[in-house]
Amino acid sequence: METIIQVENLKKKYKNSERAAVDGISFEVGKGEFFALLGPNGAGKTTTISILTTTLSKTEGMVKIAGYDVEKEASMVRQNVGIIFQNPSLDLDLTAEENIRLHVSVYGVYPYRPFYSMMPAAYKQRIEELAEIVGIHENLFKKVKGFSGGMKRKLEILRSLMHKPQILFLDEPTQGLDASARQSLWAYLQKIRKEENMTIFLTTHYLEEAEEADRVCMVTKGKIAVLGTPDEIKRQLLGDRSMIIGASDLTELKEELISLQTDFTEVNDALKVTYQEQTPQQLLSQLRTPLTRLEIHQPTLEEAYLELVQQNERE
Repeated sequence: METIIQVENLKKKYKNSERAAVDGISFEVGKGEFFALLGPNGAGKTTTISILTTTLSKTEGMVKIAGYDVEKEASMVRQNVGIIFQNPSLDLDLTAEENIRLHVSVYGVYPYRPFYSMMPAAYKQRIEELAEIVGIHENLFKKVKGFSGGMKRKLEILRSLMHKPQILFLDEPTQGLDASARQSLWAYLQKIRKEENMTIFLTTHYLEEAEEADRVCMVTKGKIAVLGTPDEIKRQLLGDRSMIIGASDLTELKEELISLQTDFTEVNDALKVTYQEQTPQQLLSQLRTPLTRLEIHQPTLEEAYLELVQQNERE
């Protein structure tokens, strides 16, 4: 996979601070990858994403975005990224289209014209395509002050994609949205990612949003704590998966598990069994003892994150 984000020994230390906010982190992100950066408040997430998007200078290290150095070639970096920050930056007294038109002219994507009808055909085609994808086509020429939180987020996504960025940076993109709006927004983001072959770089406090990431990087105290797929991180922080099984003849079930060399512990007249397979089906298919109870626990990324935070507090 082609590398589109390259970070090597990145450090950022603020003036008069005792320790570095970002302390020598290194990672790479591939083109088209969905990459999530997670960590508690003060871990260095916002500082990292600010450096990657050229809004903050680094102290040491090397960062390249789409092959361009973030400091030496900042303007080229900005041409290749789209950014959606926590707090909306829309003019509520303008229409959705006017917000977009102003944005693309400021960034030099298209020359500014006072009316939509005067804008280039390429602009009109792009805005029409994206408005259909994100679902605000019918509201494109309405004032933003009447938009819901979800509609404003969709508008920000549309605006950030007008120049066909290779990377979309999302900093808490669904903060303040209800569950339905978050689900709808992610459906649009995944659709856009597929159609545009775009890299998504996410920071979020909604851990379930990172479950679908190709890889997750968890940071604490400015350093990388774990980096890998969601399943790899869960296994590293939480150990093997487990399930609770029970049977009328618990002794027979124990003997069978022993013969299969499967680890288990007795819990309230049942057995807690650990397994390493992606699903418990392989183990269950080998059991001959009739089961009277089966409870399968699938660890979540949120549980792994909380375990990391607790480890960090104990240190």
